[in-house]
Amino acid sequence: MDFVPQLATDSEVPLYRQLYAQIAGKIRSGEWPPGQRLPATRELAGQLGLNRGTVAAAYEALESEGLIAGQVGRGSFVARPAASPGVQWTALLDRAEPPLPAAVHGLAGSGISFMTSRPSSGLFPLDDFRSAAEAVLARADLADILQLGSPSGYEPLRRYLLKKARSEGVAGQADDLIVTNGCQQALDLIGRVLLRAGDAVAVEDPIYPGLKSLLAGMGVRLCGIAVGADGVDPAQAARIFERERQRLLIVTPNFQNPTGATLPLAGRRALLDAAGRAGVPVIENDPYGDLRYSGEPLAPLKQLDEHGGTVLLRSFSKISFPGLRVGWALGPKPLIDRLRHAKESADLHTDQLSQAVLLEFAESGRLEAHRARVLKAGAERLAATLEGCRRWFPEGTRWTKPEGGMNVWVRLPDLLDAGELLARARREGVTYLPGRYFAVVRAEGGALRLSFAGLEPEEIRRGLEILGGIFKGELRRSANLDTAPAMV
Repeated sequence: MDFVPQLATDSEVPLYRQLYAQIAGKIRSGEWPPGQRLPATRELAGQLGLNRGTVAAAYEALESEGLIAGQVGRGSFVARPAASPGVQWTALLDRAEPPLPAAVHGLAGSGISFMTSRPSSGLFPLDDFRSAAEAVLARADLADILQLGSPSGYEPLRRYLLKKARSEGVAGQADDLIVTNGCQQALDLIGRVLLRAGDAVAVEDPIYPGLKSLLAGMGVRLCGIAVGADGVDPAQAARIFERERQRLLIVTPNFQNPTGATLPLAGRRALLDAAGRAGVPVIENDPYGDLRYSGEPLAPLKQLDEHGGTVLLRSFSKISFPGLRVGWALGPKPLIDRLRHAKESADLHTDQLSQAVLLEFAESGRLEAHRARVLKAGAERLAATLEGCRRWFPEGTRWTKPEGGMNVWVRLPDLLDAGELLARARREGVTYLPGRYFAVVRAEGGALRLSFAGLEPEEIRRGLEILGGIFKGELRRSANLDTAPAMV
């Protein structure tokens, strides 16, 4: 097969998406007929000078859309179209979204899973929650709570959150608040109101897959800003703003997902200054801010912004019960009003019962007591993760050292590909997410995310010992291959 795709390394489109698009084009045009065998991932990677994980990610995207099919022991082939002439769902659903590993959709199944960034259900104070629920169910206004609710949210909870934000100096008189189904719905609503297909949106690189998929589905172009040890790079953000008008900047300043990095105060001011000069609204996504285990908390961007250009998103999901899906957006009244209209169009009314229970849980003092337990457990789990990386991972491995949150970002030595090693880790009962699922522009083959909050410290230690053995073994094998004498 004579196939030489044209890949632009300086493009904002990831290499695997470029490769996917060019192969998909040949299949859809009929140039590659059904049954045509594709090059093996290792062969094509060598031919193109790419990491094998990049080619594998392109093949995964093609297979998820039914364009190719893998056959065990034989390779990948162009899939045959369905015999029925009915609705062509694959064509209707064609969209530029990277597929997630199957284990993510099933919450990683059994074994030790570092895949999902979520709190530990073992820490849930179920008796306290039952007490809060019983108090709500015993209220005289229960019938009103069970009625159709305002799209702005359960009004007592909305007032509680707004009052708290004002007392903390985060909300001004020109601000308003809407309760949403977590931060993800708030991001979706903001996208509906402010974005159109083709708009440029500045985001962190790496970025969490849920936001990447959401924005890809809206047809916007992502401009990645590198995230380092001190969070997103304000200087690079300024250059991006100067080069092209960005419709939005979306940033997670506290314990960023996936890296765990926190933007320092000087960086926050510099980022706001760059966004302000360019007239770019800032969406401050802060689901992890309450999960600080050490160090001093930093002022939110919303509080530092003197020009009203920032919208703050927060949630109860990471600090209490994620299944209740309660978050909120705080920002200028005209925007919040438009978000309310968009939310009303999407789901008409609010689930007031879960919001009433969370309000009771918070006002009774149970939430703060639970948070204290979560912080103690989180500090222990983070310490176990950092110690496990230090103890078990091969020399040359680097990892972030966050002061809170739920994630640690690991970069393996250059010879290792985290995506290729995932299958071996899964066979030994441990899973994680490779770095390619978080890439916007920079695909890091050797990177992976460790989400530690849902695991006991002993599980963390055991899982990292297993991963360390796999990584060290593969490193030795790769080093031996590189140093083997040439056969002449």
